[in-house]
Amino acid sequence: MSEKPFPDPDTAPSTILLSNWRLKAVIWSVVLAAVGYVGFAVWSGWDDVLVAAGKVGLAGIAIALFLSLLNYGLRFARWQIYLSVMGHPVPWLESLKIYLAGFALTTTPGKAGEALRGVLLKRWGLPYPVSLAAFLSERLSDLMAIICLTLFGLSAYPEARPLIVIGAAAVLSVFVVLSNAKLLSRLHDRIQATGRAQQILRHILDIALQARRCNAPAILAGATGLSLVAWAAEAWAFHLILEWMNLELPVGYVVFIYGFSMLAGALSFLPGGIGGAEAVMIGLLMIKGVPPAEAGAATILIRMTTLWFAVLLGVALLFAVARGSRK
Repeated sequence: MSEKPFPDPDTAPSTILLSNWRLKAVIWSVVLAAVGYVGFAVWSGWDDVLVAAGKVGLAGIAIALFLSLLNYGLRFARWQIYLSVMGHPVPWLESLKIYLAGFALTTTPGKAGEALRGVLLKRWGLPYPVSLAAFLSERLSDLMAIICLTLFGLSAYPEARPLIVIGAAAVLSVFVVLSNAKLLSRLHDRIQATGRAQQILRHILDIALQARRCNAPAILAGATGLSLVAWAAEAWAFHLILEWMNLELPVGYVVFIYGFSMLAGALSFLPGGIGGAEAVMIGLLMIKGVPPAEAGAATILIRMTTLWFAVLLGVALLFAVARGSRK
């Protein structure tokens, strides 16, 4: 009799996590974040948002959503590469559902809630250090791509340099740690998991050792390329929205605005960067002479078609994964 490839779904951790009260907790976290965002939109001028949406049109909204889907698709391809490199490939359709379901918790600080994928992937035999290493590698790759985007228009706003340097230093410091395999292995072997703190440290070192495999030079180059195209797609959507609103700004500066606002949101550790990213985006638009009302409307439109589109897609897929687990 052949052995099952993964644990019985009735006892799998994904089923335990996706119990009714936990699903309700996810829903409430999304609802509260959405209510706060709607409040921000109303405060910014809902009428202005509707006027802007009318200028962009349904076709424009559809194009922006398509570019967001391109972003998610490229990042998913990168995710699959990470899992394969670590020796734990997952069938692409099931992996895609789980990957998108993780977007339900994008509105958590630093997108940490997306680590939910590790629990959902557990039933496919993935140890937590593997899924968390892929998650860490994702965040590093995203930060690298966003920092690269900020370089396009940095000359137009040199005041942004300190924050960009902080982001680059954070990424570089993690890579320096990951590059020292001997040190990581030696620490891992020497630490005796006798107490809670020692166990946690060993788990962190397990994750770091796995993440090294995702950030080998060839893999790192390919992942960075995918990340750049993925985030450039959303930056291009922002450029198109501004263009359809008859707001003429240099493409390089628009790409810089989008990249820098994403970086500011990420480093703020606010849920989904909400608030921080919007404030930076509106401020940088106003510096170039865009009226406050139109700057706020354009910002809300791009965030609705990127961040909130991802969250809604994630919630829908989370329910689908939950139903599949229970069956």
